[in-house]
Amino acid sequence: MPHATTAPVPRHRLRWWTELPLLALVYGAYSGGRLLVRGDVSTAVDHGLSILDLEKALFLNAEHPLNRLFTAHPSIGIPADFAYASLHYLVTPAVLIWMFRRHSAAYRRARTWLMTSTMLGLIGFTLMPTCPPRLLAAGHGFVDTMAQYSSYGWWGTEASAPRGMGGMTNQYAAMPSLHVGWALWCGILLWRHGRHPLLRAAGIAYPLITVIVVMGTANHYFLDAVAGAAVMGVGALLARPVLRLADRVKDAVQARFARVSPAMKSPDVSAGCKTSAGERIPGQRTSSADPTDAAAPAGPPAPADVPASAGRAAGGDAAKAAR
Repeated sequence: MPHATTAPVPRHRLRWWTELPLLALVYGAYSGGRLLVRGDVSTAVDHGLSILDLEKALFLNAEHPLNRLFTAHPSIGIPADFAYASLHYLVTPAVLIWMFRRHSAAYRRARTWLMTSTMLGLIGFTLMPTCPPRLLAAGHGFVDTMAQYSSYGWWGTEASAPRGMGGMTNQYAAMPSLHVGWALWCGILLWRHGRHPLLRAAGIAYPLITVIVVMGTANHYFLDAVAGAAVMGVGALLARPVLRLADRVKDAVQARFARVSPAMKSPDVSAGCKTSAGERIPGQRTSSADPTDAAAPAGPPAPADVPASAGRAAGGDAAKAAR
């Protein structure tokens, strides 16, 4: 008879109520870390100018023509500002939820990839605070399109932060560009796991449009975008080792708690009290059908190997002799 086969049970069964706090914790640590690593403004400006000079030397300076285009044409600049201020915070969670619901087998590694890359980006902000093009002196030829079109959106003059909340952001965290990094993460997952042609097309278009938007709005240099893509690449390589490390830590913690927790034992109601053979507990009721309460037989019991008829005959002879 052939044995029935069953699908292997995954080691980690994901639940949304455990995933959501984890993601919120990592994002909170990332956002708080950005605020804590604010560098010196002069140093950030020097880094920005160094990147701009390097791009000019490599003939990679696409920021100026794009920024002039966005500044001269509100029909392009305003949608670009809305895209910069919103898609970063909408598309990424949407792709995470899509992966969780539709591709749960690949979700855990995708989530770890995103979290690891985000933490690497925080290291980049710490080591290299960088002034974005929009905050350079006007003589460098950049216009802050989000400040120019601020009356059309919820943002003010301090990047994509809502009005009055600019102090809660680090405007010198430009290197690497996680707008581009997160968009690349979304694009790769949409291309790899999307079944509909529109999803796969969006996987190609979204990162490319994001690169154009961050440069045209003067929020990032082209090399910031390259660094964002590089950070995501390193995060992809580290995702599997990070998962293995997390599994080992989890197993060790569970084993530790298993040793510490007391074993469950059934209660001993006798409390060490014992009774001898034939002794009754005071107040114990016995059944009338209990053979120990019946009257003792008149004669000795017949041996086990004596037939029953012989036992009855012997009992009769004994009665006659008594008469």
